[in-house]
Amino acid sequence: MKFTGKNVLVTGAASGIGKQLAITLAGYGLKVWINYRSRPESADAIKEEIEANGGEAAVIGFDVADEEAFIEGVKTIISSDGEISYLVNNAGITNDKLAMRMKKEDFTSVIDINLTSAFVGCREALKAMGKKRFGAIVNIASIVGETGNAGQVNYSASKGGLIAMTKSFAQEGSARGIRFNAVTPGFIATEMTDKLSEEIKDSYTSKIPLKRFGNPEDIAEAVAFLLSDSSAYITGEVLKVNGGMYM
Repeated sequence: MKFTGKNVLVTGAASGIGKQLAITLAGYGLKVWINYRSRPESADAIKEEIEANGGEAAVIGFDVADEEAFIEGVKTIISSDGEISYLVNNAGITNDKLAMRMKKEDFTSVIDINLTSAFVGCREALKAMGKKRFGAIVNIASIVGETGNAGQVNYSASKGGLIAMTKSFAQEGSARGIRFNAVTPGFIATEMTDKLSEEIKDSYTSKIPLKRFGNPEDIAEAVAFLLSDSSAYITGEVLKVNGGMYM
């Protein structure tokens, strides 16, 4: 895959899918800005790993839910590199419980981090990229944003909203040549799913046509494609990476 831009900001990149996103995109020659909120040592370790493999990376710490901090983060990147070429809105949280037991703050806290922060990132990226009429953004949504899921009213709403928002940004960004797409992961093998019992894993796997959980690399390669020049005529799309679980 070919990349014309120079750098990429990956939010929530200190672990899980975000970590693999950083490593994969650096492997394709991009300077990766590794965003973290509370795990600087993990972000530093990822930076060292990337540099040890000949890539380029920088660590940038801020809470994506803090609008001013996000804005300043984008300014820092532009001040350093002269541009922000690509953005991956990956940061997210869960706070699962049945809707009848879910308090308003349980709902809004997930919306703030998973959806509102991505809005701020998309908005600021569009402002900056629009000046150069070049750039691409990928938002990491979820299969449950398409299907819903019991116990995840807040998370499903945030990811479903992210899908709809991506399409709207794609329409607004098209006049400036800025592309917006989304990826919806299914069940991916990360530290979070490693904590599930084998019984639960088997139950989930039985519902997946490919009969396995995905790997973070599967998501990272999909994101790389949507950012790259190889997808130059793709915008406003949702790429399902779920092993066929939702067709």
